[in-house]
Amino acid sequence: MRARAGAAGAIAAALLLTGCGGGGGEEAAAEVDFGAAASGTLAGWGFENTDDVGQARLDHAAAALEGLTVELDQTAFDAQKFTTLAASGDMPDVVQMDRQFVPTYAAQGLLMPLDECFAAHEVDPAQHWYPNVAADVTWDEQLWAVPQFYQPPVILTNARVMEEAGVSADDLDASDPDALIAAAEAMTVMDGSSVTRVGFDPQGVSKAAQWMLAFGGGIVDEQGMPTLDREENVAAAEFLQQLYEAQGGFAEVSGFIDSIDIFGDGNGYANDLVGAAVFDQWYLNVLTPYADEVEIGAVPMRDREGEPFTASGGSSFVIPAGAQNPGAACAWALELTTADAWTAAAEARATTEEEAERNGINTGLFTGSAESDEMIRSEFASADGYPGFEEAIAAYYDVAALGTSIGASPAGQQVQSELENAMSSALVGEASPADALAAAQQAAMRAYDQVSGG
Repeated sequence: MRARAGAAGAIAAALLLTGCGGGGGEEAAAEVDFGAAASGTLAGWGFENTDDVGQARLDHAAAALEGLTVELDQTAFDAQKFTTLAASGDMPDVVQMDRQFVPTYAAQGLLMPLDECFAAHEVDPAQHWYPNVAADVTWDEQLWAVPQFYQPPVILTNARVMEEAGVSADDLDASDPDALIAAAEAMTVMDGSSVTRVGFDPQGVSKAAQWMLAFGGGIVDEQGMPTLDREENVAAAEFLQQLYEAQGGFAEVSGFIDSIDIFGDGNGYANDLVGAAVFDQWYLNVLTPYADEVEIGAVPMRDREGEPFTASGGSSFVIPAGAQNPGAACAWALELTTADAWTAAAEARATTEEEAERNGINTGLFTGSAESDEMIRSEFASADGYPGFEEAIAAYYDVAALGTSIGASPAGQQVQSELENAMSSALVGEASPADALAAAQQAAMRAYDQVSGG
């Protein structure tokens, strides 16, 4: 929570520095020849911990753009640092950042719109990326970033625990909240007042926005204005409150979940410490070394009509308004997200998955592009001999095309921060869901008014 609050504070500082509705990015983009050959030196920032997938794509782009010298600052994106660079005018040419930051900085004139970049390279965003992924970086009818990656959450199930409790996958359906709560309670094990097994972990704080969408709500409207206190959002928060109460209470459940070694031998699926949980696709990779010890499955989250549902999230490349080599930044960012780049990444990951500890399981890659995802799924993704993993891989791929954007807002990070604070308050019983979300709405609107000019 402190890290997110710090990021929101840094963005608020940026708003004070730049004022409201700055047009610097659009003016800068108008001067760029995005169709020119990439050359010179490109400065990039935000590329911390480049793994096999990232390095394969960097190598591909280097081979494709031979006239370009790339210098990367391989540290993590930091909102305070971005604010400082914006104030000093010493911006890199391309920055990797979470998509939720993009509309905030775009609204302040700190980024270049990339519609002309896409047009110059004959990239149709509507065809290249899932609609919800493109929507994440769309603001004021323009696109402000090159998206990459997309981690659709689903419900990973523990077959042993479910069978023991007499629970089926059909019970884990938000269109029947009472049945889902009953299933969670049946799978939960208590030792007095202490939880020793969590029936269902919904990630009620970090995934609150997704649950609200599933209940027909949403945290921002089409214009990016906060809508945290919507009736549907309150209903989702009340459901999550009841879900935790049925399992011993939010404090007990979250404390127990935090104690689990989710990345190692003490993980909840190998040790039957959880019956089901909402997890992004990356967690399936974590479980592959334990394929002989777990009995997993997967079902998509469902909305109030019972339809499969997920929400987008991921990172992106942006070109700051003060970039010195924006044309090359455009070409480089797009090259990193071509089908050929993702093929190179999939081949690199396939080599990793051949390691003995991975049990021959390749869970695929989720790129943000439907075309690349389908290619990787058909050519690389497999889990021979492990039907539970095959089911989970299929669930993630099948739901990816059904995603909904959480929504783009110039106050997006502040809205998310206020939402998480409100959910924590409601779930521990400090305030009712309605009161917590009403207070969060007021705070989020203050941030939004500061950005939009009120």
